[in-house]
Amino acid sequence: MKFNRRIEQLPWPAVQAAAALRGSTLVLPIGAVEQHGPHLPLGTDFLFAEAVVDQVLERLPTHLPVWRLPAQNYGFSPEHLDFPGTVSLPAEAMLTNLKAVAAMAAKAGFQRLVLFNGHGGQIGLLQVAAREIQQQNPHLAVLPWFLWSGPAGVLEVIAEPERSQGLHAARLETSLMLALYPELVGPIPAAEELPKPPGGLSLEGAVPTAWNTHWISNNGVVGNPCGANAAEGKVLLELLVQGWCELFQVLLQSNWPQIPE
Repeated sequence: MKFNRRIEQLPWPAVQAAAALRGSTLVLPIGAVEQHGPHLPLGTDFLFAEAVVDQVLERLPTHLPVWRLPAQNYGFSPEHLDFPGTVSLPAEAMLTNLKAVAAMAAKAGFQRLVLFNGHGGQIGLLQVAAREIQQQNPHLAVLPWFLWSGPAGVLEVIAEPERSQGLHAARLETSLMLALYPELVGPIPAAEELPKPPGGLSLEGAVPTAWNTHWISNNGVVGNPCGANAAEGKVLLELLVQGWCELFQVLLQSNWPQIPE
């Protein structure tokens, strides 16, 4: 029988045994259901989070104590609500859901919970969630990780200025989707001229602003998806999977973080 890391496919005694292992770790893939331009599916972020987590777990040695939960598909996406199909949970609902998952993990005896997030618009919210969860579950380490910000060198695959300006449904995400699920990619739209913040200010980065997509884009794309291709996406995917494999192994073979008794 193939070694199974899917918690929802295991009986409770197997989950109890998994949680009792030293360094036992649960991974919760988190995404969003939100517009990704006229050419990418609403589920882009959770499809990416799940695909990378699954490929990472397939590569990790079976003796490492890590399992995954079913993905949380709905996320916090208020900036995209003007586009049909977007579902955005209130921040309070996201926190409530994550706290409930964490309470289960802690009660079962797991020692770590990785919030593996594919949606950039909820990075800050998941960092808040991690701090609140840790206070409520003192013996559970919580790690709010973002798909695109862990492995080194991934973003360098995309040349500037698109590397910095392609924030949503642009070349990066389009290429990765072409590598993973090409059948879900529609005709790639031409780039729109996006308004540029005055000198020193930015949409994201060092001097950010809270923005709504419809302020800056008619079709929901922030950046330029033209030139995206499956070959580029395969390079991105390999860098992501290999990089996260290395980071998970560092975590799983260590005592980090050390929580005082």
